[in-house]
Amino acid sequence: MIARVIVDISNGEVDKIFDYEIPSNLNVEKGSRVLVPFGTKRIEGFCIDKVPSSDVATLKSVEGVLDEYVCISEEMLALMRYMKENFYIRYVDCLRLFIPSKLRGGRVKELTRLYLRLNPAFSYDEIVDALPARAKGQLAIIQRLKDGGEYLTALTNEYSASAVNALVSKGLIVKSSEQVERKPMRSLVGEEQSRKLRPQQKTAIDSVFSNEKTVTLLHGVTGSGKTLVYMTAISKVLQEGKSAIMLVPEISLTPQMLRNFRGYFGDSVAMLHSGLSDGERFDEWKRLLKGEARIAVGARSAIFAPLKDLGLIIIDEEHDSSYVSESNPRYRTVDVAEFRARYNGAKLILGSATPSIESYLRAKRGEYNLAVMSERISDKGMPDIQIVNMSHELLMGNSGIFSAKLESSLKETVSAGDQAMIFLNRRGHSSFVMCRKCGYIAKCSDCDVSLTYHSVDNQLKCHYCGKRYKMLNCCPDCGSLNIKYGKLGTQRVVEEINRILPEVKVLRMDNETTATKTAYLDILGAFAAKEAQILVGTQMIAKGHDFPDVTLVGILDADMSLYHQDYRSNERTFQLVTQVAGRAGRSEKGGKVILQTYAPNHYVYRFASRYDYEGFFGKENNVRQTTAFPPYTTIIRVLMTSESEDKVIECAKNIYRQIREYAEKNSREFIYLQAMRSPLSRIQNKYRYQIIARIERNKEEQIIAEFYDVIEKSKYRGVSVFAELNPQNMA
Repeated sequence: MIARVIVDISNGEVDKIFDYEIPSNLNVEKGSRVLVPFGTKRIEGFCIDKVPSSDVATLKSVEGVLDEYVCISEEMLALMRYMKENFYIRYVDCLRLFIPSKLRGGRVKELTRLYLRLNPAFSYDEIVDALPARAKGQLAIIQRLKDGGEYLTALTNEYSASAVNALVSKGLIVKSSEQVERKPMRSLVGEEQSRKLRPQQKTAIDSVFSNEKTVTLLHGVTGSGKTLVYMTAISKVLQEGKSAIMLVPEISLTPQMLRNFRGYFGDSVAMLHSGLSDGERFDEWKRLLKGEARIAVGARSAIFAPLKDLGLIIIDEEHDSSYVSESNPRYRTVDVAEFRARYNGAKLILGSATPSIESYLRAKRGEYNLAVMSERISDKGMPDIQIVNMSHELLMGNSGIFSAKLESSLKETVSAGDQAMIFLNRRGHSSFVMCRKCGYIAKCSDCDVSLTYHSVDNQLKCHYCGKRYKMLNCCPDCGSLNIKYGKLGTQRVVEEINRILPEVKVLRMDNETTATKTAYLDILGAFAAKEAQILVGTQMIAKGHDFPDVTLVGILDADMSLYHQDYRSNERTFQLVTQVAGRAGRSEKGGKVILQTYAPNHYVYRFASRYDYEGFFGKENNVRQTTAFPPYTTIIRVLMTSESEDKVIECAKNIYRQIREYAEKNSREFIYLQAMRSPLSRIQNKYRYQIIARIERNKEEQIIAEFYDVIEKSKYRGVSVFAELNPQNMA
């Protein structure tokens, strides 16, 4: 037999299938990791198929099998082929997604420790009688082991190693090697969950399983009880002997979800995400592979959980941009989930209070089943959103971080013994430019998206067409010199709260404070225990968290995402405002939200303040259709990076020339095509150039295939080339 092997080298030159003969003494299974000779080296590889013969005249042989189990299933091999074809990903980069990274090279293995127990061949009394009267230490060890075994290290630390060795040599106690399970968040104990469904929840679950469509979009307002719907749906597929995947957008949300799931399902839950230690990730992956755990909970990478007989996949907060991988290998989690659901005949639930425009449009068109939950389970209405015009605050002499309304509300909340969350709307590397007096925003005349300020050359640039503008000295609308283009940090917000409320404990949650492994759990646990009354944070506090004593949410710099240089900026701002507002008033206490903005009349805030998703969707969908942006077109971005600027420019010119020739022959399908330096022109000592195309949807498959073909033929040594569809970040 012949093994068809992908060698474990991430290089386009060798990303091919190689044939190796299987020796008669080796049992090589399809999907196993193997050791093969490659050139002058011995290299790990993946056996993706077995065939009876090969066209190659002289074959080398497989030298070994690396694991005692098959680590890549037939389903995942089919997924590899799908991702290779649709995402322009190398075979090996797909395969690496399916296993723990440190499994490669044997850098992580099962953790075993020596275990001691009494020899079962003797009774306890026989063992005691066999001890010399003076061997007090040995007797103490025997008494310790009477009710069960102990780890060798624990006994030798407490008693002498010589006493332990003496008992082993006499055959009175025996050693054995036993696996130690590295369980993430072991101390996180599940709490008993209510299983009583409200009518809307029951209707939603019935809709998922009674509808013939694979995908259900669950549109439920914040606090409507989507988590109980998820758990009840998973319970249903478990009863049928199937398994399930539950995805959340942020690692910070996994502790809360894990606690809920452990309370409902016990030890059948495993967690997968990049924040785990190598050992924890390996052990959880292995539990899923062996069927010891039947539910995978985690962030984006958990979509590749090695579960068999999938019955259900759930993507919570489906609109979140974190579900799109922006680094190699690039993929959309929803696309992978749809493939796995269809392969297994499973159901896929996309849940959100603010669905993406694309998903909601597909539901409206009947491609997805739509289930709606419009009421909160607390029977309280949504919290009141009060919009504060920061331009007026400036006219009144208040140039600080907090409006008078937010400052007074913070003081009232603290005095009442309740809690508050202050959300700082911050993302990206660069900032828009606005007038603080009238709210004017500098926009591109060609693309109708906000311009981004680049401090290095003191210019305003459009990240879609590359057009450049002079930096403003004053506002062109009102003449004000009060131009804002800086960013506000969470640390400064905390300092300001400490100034106005010096006796109040404040917690901060951002990338800096969550650098350690348990930081998420520690901060959220402390806030839940009311060790602090105010939590300040960035987007990681905006969604999913449930704190019943939070009655006030303050939104600072609401305009930061509204005028971020992206055609999705309106959508993302509406989603953020709605999601973060949903953190308030989740109990009988009710709540309110104070939103600070320099553009109080913008339609995004008008719809968000009424929680009017339908109204917002109608407006935004019309804008996308009129301006020919996704989902009515497809954006293709080809990104080229190299340590040599000359090489990357040459590569960009060559690829652009070929694509432009193709575009000229198919001009009706191309709305826009341009090559330019990337907004972030150099990262980690690598120069970055890009080609941007906007194309009609009806011919996208053919055009995308042409792009991939051009890229494949235009290989430059020392230049990395990636293609992205509808990229989440144009920088």
